[in-house]
Amino acid sequence: MIELPHRPRRLRASPQWRRLVRETRLAVDDLVWPLFVRTGEGVREEIESMPGCFRFSVDELVKEAKEAAGLGIPGVILFGIPDEKDETGSSGWDPDGIVPRAIRAIKAEVPELLVWADVCLCEYTSHGHCGLIQDGEVQNDETVELLVKAALAYARSGADAVCPSDMMDGRVGAIRTALDDAGRTSTVIVSYAAKYASAYYGPFRDAAGSTPAFGDRRTYQMDAANVDEAMREVELDIGEGADIVMVKPALAYLDVIRRVADDFSMPVAAYNVSGEYSMVKAAVAAGAFDEQAIVLETLTSIRRAGASVILTYHAKEVAQWLA
Repeated sequence: MIELPHRPRRLRASPQWRRLVRETRLAVDDLVWPLFVRTGEGVREEIESMPGCFRFSVDELVKEAKEAAGLGIPGVILFGIPDEKDETGSSGWDPDGIVPRAIRAIKAEVPELLVWADVCLCEYTSHGHCGLIQDGEVQNDETVELLVKAALAYARSGADAVCPSDMMDGRVGAIRTALDDAGRTSTVIVSYAAKYASAYYGPFRDAAGSTPAFGDRRTYQMDAANVDEAMREVELDIGEGADIVMVKPALAYLDVIRRVADDFSMPVAAYNVSGEYSMVKAAVAAGAFDEQAIVLETLTSIRRAGASVILTYHAKEVAQWLA
């Protein structure tokens, strides 16, 4: 018999040893739960392309928020689905729009739960793009003015964080200045700093009705081939006042998460997006995966890559499993 000086299997021999020496730990503390809110009362409308996810009316959303807090989930992020859309996405920056109403309702019932508000216009525009259109192109600076209005509306409604996801140049600095001028210096900015033009967003666009009516978003969201550009985007957003920087999507961009975590001493969020969620659900329905095992492995890989916060549609399930 060969005598081996090192036997790594010794520390894998039992669940207790594996837990004791585990390098990366996934906890409910790491999670933010994305939720869709729409008008109406008593509405829990399942999203066909995202089994287990729903469009909630505000009263039903509050019930979900209470459950999230009870499970120890630190926060939720809200996406609004308005009754009417127009060219400017005006319901996205209406102080009495669906997201401000939802924020106020959650904060009245579950004040300890962190409420993040996505800041973008794509859910609210009739054309499905993230900003104002002129001559077939999304206008940057004019869009930023409306994003500032939206961020202020959400902050004034009680949002703990505003989360610009539009990828317009200069929007973080403009939002930070406006928040500070309005006395909202404690409102956190979670910037979608490295948001890629990705095919993984398909189910979200179904959920929010935000598929572009023409063209695509490649003139403002990032090219999937670029990493150094992501570093420049992150650096710019930090310089403009972002408190947390985000990489989106997560699973196909683990290398980007790692670079951001290594290069910047900042909290890094990663969005485990709708397409990643729906692929798992489809594979589980086909009998290919054990859902709990594959989800926990996936989210652990995102943590291992360097993310300190994970936005995931699996958040409630994961919180129950970890409990």
